[in-house]
Amino acid sequence: MSTLLFFILSLLLGGSLGAGAYYFLAGRHLTRSEPEREATVLLERIEKVFKVVMAEGYFTEIYNYQHDKNIWNLIKDKKKALVIAKAKVLVGYDFGKLRYHMEGAERKMVIDFFPEPEVLSMDTDYKFYDIEQGWLNRFQSDDYTSILNEAKQTMNEKALQSDLPRIATNQVQLMMFQLAATMNWKVDMRLPEANKDLLEEYATYKPIDAGIESLNKKLDS
Repeated sequence: MSTLLFFILSLLLGGSLGAGAYYFLAGRHLTRSEPEREATVLLERIEKVFKVVMAEGYFTEIYNYQHDKNIWNLIKDKKKALVIAKAKVLVGYDFGKLRYHMEGAERKMVIDFFPEPEVLSMDTDYKFYDIEQGWLNRFQSDDYTSILNEAKQTMNEKALQSDLPRIATNQVQLMMFQLAATMNWKVDMRLPEANKDLLEEYATYKPIDAGIESLNKKLDS
């Protein structure tokens, strides 16, 4: 009887030690393993540009997205999400669109056409909150892409409607006149009437207004 008991205890002890050694070694092996990463970067083209940033603005927008789906007028299924978008917007000028000529005898640079200020760069960050979806009307990858693209477009419009274009216009004209003065040159703005009116619009103060946008969509099927 004692021999049988000793044999059973030996089996249990050996099994416990074997299992412990296995999990110890497996744990060491798992901690050392790392996910594989692979990235491919393709350079499509390089272009020469002459773009200058003249104003920088920070925006925060809140979007309410809702998509209602009506199935045979019997079942109403909807999905919705709250999106908070933040963006750093850089507004400036593309001097490649500027048209001018030089009058060397009078040391004068004549501006024939002055371009509009534009959004040169936008660094965005999005976070989704309160995501709700039905059984049949669920979020797909295309939905997230569409929401982000529409939110970015709205942010771009908000930036152009704000005071950033006015600040950029004043800054670029001040820079041009100061640079010309340092070289004993003058700047003569001989612009068409439509171009003058455009610049006068940007001389009007416009407060930066970041509000709540509703991206509601309804689909009947």
